[in-house]
Parts: sequence; structure tokens; C-alpha cells
Amino acid sequence: MVEIKEQVEQALDEIRPFLVNDGGNISLVAIEGDTVIVELEGNCISCSVNQMTLQLGVETTIKKYAPHIKKVVKVN
Repeated sequence: MVEIKEQVEQALDEIRPFLVNDGGNISLVAIEGDTVIVELEGNCISCSVNQMTLQLGVETTIKKYAPHIKKVVKVN
């Protein structure tokens, strides 16, 4: 499980600068099976395209580092 968490954190570290540049951020909440749960922060919470960012940016990047992950969901 530690290896999976490290892979997901690497993916988040890759995408984080883009979110921070827009006044937001992202943090890992949990990994449950093949699902990653994240929390969007700052401007990302109220951004009208945060679902698109989550799927096209975050989920794609996480799957690049951890191909067995099938889904990324947000808690907020």
C-alpha cells in the first residue's frame, strides 16, 4: 500500500504546480481499492471546471503513475 501511495503522491506532485498557479491545490485523502479520494483546495473548490480538471488532469496523471487506479473522486 505504501508503494501505491507514493505513486499517487508523485502524480499529485506533477499536477500540483498547475493548480497552485490558479490559486488552488489538491491533497490525497485516501486510497480505497482502485479508487483515489482527493480534496480540492483554494480556488479549485469553487472552480466551474473542477470536474473536468479532476478527470482530464488529475485522474489521467494518477493513472500514468499508478495504472491500476480506475477512478478518482473528490470529497468536496
